[in-house]
Amino acid sequence: MAEKSYDVIVIGAGPGGYVAAIRAAQLGLKTCVVEREHLGGICLNWGCIPTKALLRSSEVFHLMERAKEFGLKADNIGYDLDAVVKRSRGVAKQLSGGIGHLMKKNKIDVVMGEATIPAKGKVSVKTDKGAQDLTAKNIVLATGARARELPGLEADGDLVWTYKHALQPVRMPKKLLVIGSGAIGIEFASFYNTLGADTTVVEVMDRVLPVEDAEISAFAKKSFVKQGMKIMEKSMVKQLDRTKGKVTAHIETGGKVEKMEFDTVISAVGIVGNVENLGLEALGVKIDRTHVVTDAYCRTGVEGLYAIGDIAGAPWLAHKASHEGVMVAELIAGKHAHPVKPESIAGCTYCHPQVASVGYTEAKAKELGYDIKVGRFPFIGNGKAIALGEAEGMVKTIFDAKTGELLGAHMVGAEVTEMIQGYVVGRQLETTEEDLMHTVFPHPTLSEMMHESVLDAYGRVIHM
Repeated sequence: MAEKSYDVIVIGAGPGGYVAAIRAAQLGLKTCVVEREHLGGICLNWGCIPTKALLRSSEVFHLMERAKEFGLKADNIGYDLDAVVKRSRGVAKQLSGGIGHLMKKNKIDVVMGEATIPAKGKVSVKTDKGAQDLTAKNIVLATGARARELPGLEADGDLVWTYKHALQPVRMPKKLLVIGSGAIGIEFASFYNTLGADTTVVEVMDRVLPVEDAEISAFAKKSFVKQGMKIMEKSMVKQLDRTKGKVTAHIETGGKVEKMEFDTVISAVGIVGNVENLGLEALGVKIDRTHVVTDAYCRTGVEGLYAIGDIAGAPWLAHKASHEGVMVAELIAGKHAHPVKPESIAGCTYCHPQVASVGYTEAKAKELGYDIKVGRFPFIGNGKAIALGEAEGMVKTIFDAKTGELLGAHMVGAEVTEMIQGYVVGRQLETTEEDLMHTVFPHPTLSEMMHESVLDAYGRVIHM
């Protein structure tokens, strides 16, 4: 095939890559995207979107089981797991097709195949029709990441699953072990536990959801246990013995090993960046623990080569990748690009109850030397939460006592993944406690708790 030349080549069409390509095209740059599998990447096809579709089904099932609380009747409640999965895959397929439309609309060339970078400014793509050579002054790496597999705990798709297997289950687990209590692990634990699986979660750190504020983690754990989950903290799965239809897990806690039997195991022990077979080392790209090292503007140190999203390290979030994609496109186009600040990116976990946060935890703020003011407000004090039948939860806010800067916000409860954005905007606009106190929140809404938590930090809470 004849060599094609572009202003920008993006390798990977996930939430970082396809957004970078669209923004580059909007800015008048001739753009090409190379994708080896699916437009939309892991997030859209095997991550964020299909998991939320599954969780919505379990949420509705949970509400149906509570029908009597709302004065309603719903008899013989049940579910069809195949239909639940089919809906989830349909949602992913619909959105993936939408990405294809956006590529055409923005006149972005799409090349399906495996990319390598043989030299600076050059990309070679192995396609079904043979090798295709591309050139560009600017190349954006957006190859994402995949599930980490630990020795002896490798997935087989039958007894031991990764997130991909868990999204298309071959059966409904009866006794489930989830290894890892980060967002992925807890979301799957929540989904399968709600549908009736006897669920055990093993976490090597001292608490579930270890990146969250300790108080929020403790609240969430209490709720999970109340729902029937068994939570094992400061524990490690040392070995999995597999026999027909059964896995015996050797779980070490406090130096003692306990053997427990399960029919299904989901491994959610983190991710590794897709940095192999691209030719990065030969180009002089620095790689640290499977992730490309970049500066605040996602520059790799190799002229014209950028890395965004999961391949560039934490936080491993789709919305972080998308904004990095926009920033890099604008940087390439000579615009005044603004670097993405990790401490102002919200983290959301869609378990039941939901968990969301932005900024520093209370412990981190103290570690950084801030003199802080902390406010809290419980869902039980909010009229809308009680009316919804969702009175379990809390909102926590952390302020710099000297300046009034909002240092962090942490929530657990119904719809907090939607509410957190209010605090994200606040941080972006460098909001102080005074600004938030003078803001009028609509009534009755869950968001009123955001206001009350701020008031509580300064001794002015009304409804508690």
